[in-house]
Amino acid sequence: MIYIQALLLTLVLSLAACAEPKFDEARIIQPTRSQSPVIDMHAHIAGIGAGGSNCYVSPDLRNNWRYDIYLKAFGLTQKDLEEHGDQLAFEKASQRLAVSQQVDGAVILALDGVVNQAGELDLERTEVYIPNDFVSRETAKYDNLFFGASINPYRKDALQRLEQVKADGAVLIKWLPAIQQIDPSDLRLTPFYSKLIELELPLLVHTGAERSFSRANDDLGDPMLLRLPLELGVTVIAAHVATTGKTDSESNFERLVGLFPEYPNLYADISSLTQLNKLWYLPKVLDHPEIHDRLLYGTDFPLGETSLFGVRLVSPWYFPFRLGWARLRHIARIENPWDRDLELKKALGFGPEIFTRPAKLLKIK
Repeated sequence: MIYIQALLLTLVLSLAACAEPKFDEARIIQPTRSQSPVIDMHAHIAGIGAGGSNCYVSPDLRNNWRYDIYLKAFGLTQKDLEEHGDQLAFEKASQRLAVSQQVDGAVILALDGVVNQAGELDLERTEVYIPNDFVSRETAKYDNLFFGASINPYRKDALQRLEQVKADGAVLIKWLPAIQQIDPSDLRLTPFYSKLIELELPLLVHTGAERSFSRANDDLGDPMLLRLPLELGVTVIAAHVATTGKTDSESNFERLVGLFPEYPNLYADISSLTQLNKLWYLPKVLDHPEIHDRLLYGTDFPLGETSLFGVRLVSPWYFPFRLGWARLRHIARIENPWDRDLELKKALGFGPEIFTRPAKLLKIK
């Protein structure tokens, strides 16, 4: 039913766009590369365990309807990965970035799994596992890819792992609490937070509801759980600005917004905000200019490239009244996924500093 609704919405918005005045497309300024690096700080990678990557995808997720859609978004098939290895996903991502006119690089995120009571990886409770070793090794091959590490803090050797990924060039640590079963407010994590501060590693944490996996504990996406690391001084980046979901009858987004005045070390990325399932949240973010100096550019690649029954998850056609006919057509014609994403977000009202801020925060030159 949701996909029929999405199709109808696309049709309605497209018709509305046709009703817009036809502006001269020559008036649209052609993109130029920023003098400061533009880094997508939130990009994902595919891996099925081929080519010695040690990646893992649970049987439940492999049998889920999302699986083939995700691979297609990467421009890959399972056969491609089986024949050439999971490293092919990095090669394709780097190639697509290399021809971008505006985006200089992307942080590719590893994803640690669920940990058992002994502090060891528990694959039976893990949906996706993308090892740090694999991501660090492959990103090191390309000038435009950067290593985003992931360490479940409940691992018995979590602090040693932090030291290792820092030495391997990690620019941040990524958590997906609802999937990894991590409670950011757990006082037992204090030594982990202290080590993050010592190593100057920002913590990127998924906030809000999680719908990319077959199951999730959304209680762990509550932004209020971030108070502990923030109070200790960790640089925390709330992924997706906590759009989607509620906690205690209050939207997660509003709960996050309330934290910004208290904590100057709190940031948020704008990845996924243009997705079809978040159309109602984007205006809310734009209507809070007081947090814009804490926003960071991210795409959630390759989710923006996914489509089902011909309906794309991200499209400029969903914003006819904000863009106007000429700009809408211009953005729709951009082939490169990173250039199309950046142009869309700029046109919708996100300021230029948002796109250059990740490189400064993550110290990427």
